[in-house]
Amino acid sequence: MQHLLLLHGAIGAKDQLENLAHELKNDFIIHTLSFAGHGGNPIPADPFSIEFFAKDVLQYLDNNNIKQVNIFGYSMGGYVGLYIAKHHPEKIIKLVTQASKVYWDDAVAAKEIKMLDANILEQKVPAFAAQLANRHAPQDWKTVLNKAAEMLQKLGCSNTLAAEDYSGITTPCLLLLGDRDKMVTLEETVTVYKQLPNAQLGILPNTPHPIEQVDVALLSFFIRRFLK
Repeated sequence: MQHLLLLHGAIGAKDQLENLAHELKNDFIIHTLSFAGHGGNPIPADPFSIEFFAKDVLQYLDNNNIKQVNIFGYSMGGYVGLYIAKHHPEKIIKLVTQASKVYWDDAVAAKEIKMLDANILEQKVPAFAAQLANRHAPQDWKTVLNKAAEMLQKLGCSNTLAAEDYSGITTPCLLLLGDRDKMVTLEETVTVYKQLPNAQLGILPNTPHPIEQVDVALLSFFIRRFLK
């Protein structure tokens, strides 16, 4: 069987992908990892960035002697996958992204950064704040949010992948987006899809952005159909 690496999104961790891993375990050799500073991993002195997290993936592949792998990336994980496909295409067989935001500017970044205010989260959605604290323990979840906010601010100033980069990604890609996603626009997803020379596009019905609200069986069907 081929290897399949599942990558989580910003301020997330590999535990969020357990249900998806279970759905696909009979079809692929499944791998998951939590990026540096996430899921209890030590918080690095380096700033969070797409490039930095891509190094996590490459190191994981080297440590496990995996020459080539399929990648599924949710949200930020998909952006990391696209970056690797651009700069290390020999490592990826096929790439599936779900709800991956690829266009950033100052206004977009500012809007998303507001969602990462730990004090507001504790006041307005204490259950989510507690979930984040548990997910990133024993590390300080507020530090994780602050470093993620700094990463988004930098993305707002300069997208890691420029528009012209996508035409040079020859890895077969499937871009998935939920029809009720309020963070990632259909326009930006279609724009990248049209630029990629070997891509497919899929829309998941009745699907918002959070991975916990995605129909795992439906998502698995799309992944399995594309990768097999």
